[in-house]
Amino acid sequence: MDHQVEEYNNPTKQPKTIEELKLWYAWHNLPPEEVTRFFIGKDITEPKAFGIYKNEWGEYVVYKNKASGERAIRYQGRDEAFAVNEILQRLRDEIASQKARNKARRQPPLRAEAGGGSSQAQSSRSSGLSSLFSKKETGFLGTMIAGVIALAMWASGNGIPNGYYQYQDQSYYRQGSAWYRYQPSTSDWLETTAPAQITKDNADQYRLENFSGKRFEDSPWYDNGSSDDDSWDNDSWDDGDDWDDSDTDWDSDW
Repeated sequence: MDHQVEEYNNPTKQPKTIEELKLWYAWHNLPPEEVTRFFIGKDITEPKAFGIYKNEWGEYVVYKNKASGERAIRYQGRDEAFAVNEILQRLRDEIASQKARNKARRQPPLRAEAGGGSSQAQSSRSSGLSSLFSKKETGFLGTMIAGVIALAMWASGNGIPNGYYQYQDQSYYRQGSAWYRYQPSTSDWLETTAPAQITKDNADQYRLENFSGKRFEDSPWYDNGSSDDDSWDNDSWDDGDDWDDSDTDWDSDW
C-alpha cells in the first residue's frame, strides 16, 4: 500500500476510479475512515456515513446515511469517474469545513491589556465594568470570527455542491465560487456567470448525472486542490488538526 501511495504522488492527477480515490485519500494524510465517516469502496449501513462502492450489478453507488439511519442515494449508475467525482467533491467540502473549524478554534481570544501600578486608584465599580466589557469584547470577537467563516463558506457558492448541472439545455460545472458552461461545438469549457435560478435549495433538480462531452476534470479550468487557491484550502490534512463529525449536517440528503 505504501508503494502504491508513492506511485500516486502526482498532485495534478484526478482520481477516476475507486482504487485511485483510496490512494488519493491516503496520500493526503486524512484521518481514518472511521473518523471522517467517508468509506471508499464499502457499503456501510450504520448511521452517519458517506460512501461509494460497486454493487453486484456493476453499478457505482454514492450514498449518505443520515443520523436517523435513512439512506440517501446521490448517484447510482455505471459511470465510475462521475461517481468518484461526486464523493470526492463532498469530501473536499467537508475538509474545508473541518479546517475552518480548527482555524477558528486556534484563534486566540482578545485580551485587554493590563493597566499599570496606578490602577489601584480606580474604584472597584470601574474594575468590574472594565472586566465585563472585556468579556463582551472577547465574545464579540468570537462571534465575528464565526460570522466571517460562515460568510466565506456562503460566498464560495451559496452552499451549492461542486459538480455538473443542466439548465435550459446548457451544461454547467460549479467549482468553488466559479461557474463554467460547456460549448459542445468546440468541446470547451468557458467561465460564465452563475445561473441565478440554481440555489442550494433546488440544486438537486438541476444535477446532471450523465454528462457525455469533454469532462470538466480534463479542462485547464479544473482545480484539483494542488494550487494555492483558498477555495480548496489545501486537501492535505495537518497532524495538528482534529476531525469532529458532530459539525456535519447529517440530516440533509447530501
